[in-house]
This record gives sequence, structure tokens and C-alpha cells, in this order.
Amino acid sequence: MDIKVLGTGCSNCKNTIALIEQIAREKGTVITLAKVEELRDIMSYGVMSTPGVVINGKVVHAGGVPSRDKIEKWFNA
Repeated sequence: MDIKVLGTGCSNCKNTIALIEQIAREKGTVITLAKVEELRDIMSYGVMSTPGVVINGKVVHAGGVPSRDKIEKWFNA
């Protein structure tokens, strides 16, 4: 599973990354996690508010830290 967290490095972006890593570990899901911090690259996904989350090329979240339940659903899908 290829996951990108879009954001300029704010605390919400860091919290999102930490939460995704934690839940992936708990579920035993192998992920590739990358941070996208360049504003031009973030906007290329059409995301206007960060943090944004892209899974396998598809934007699944934008604006604020996603809930634990929401992240777990991504791994269950």
C-alpha cells in the first residue's frame, strides 16, 4: 500500500504520519509512507487544505488529522 501524506510539516501533518504508522503496525499492514511537502506537488493532487492523504494515487482525505476509525477503514478496504 503506497501512502503519501501531503503537508508542509505542521504538527497536524506529523500527527497524521505517526497515526498511520501506528495503525499499520498494529494491523501488520506493509506500507510505503512518503511525505510530500512541496506546495506545488500538494496542489497537483487538488488538495487545498492539509494534511492530505493519498493512497495508491487517490486522495482519500484532506484537512485535519483523520480519525483513527477512518484510517482503520483504509487498511480494511
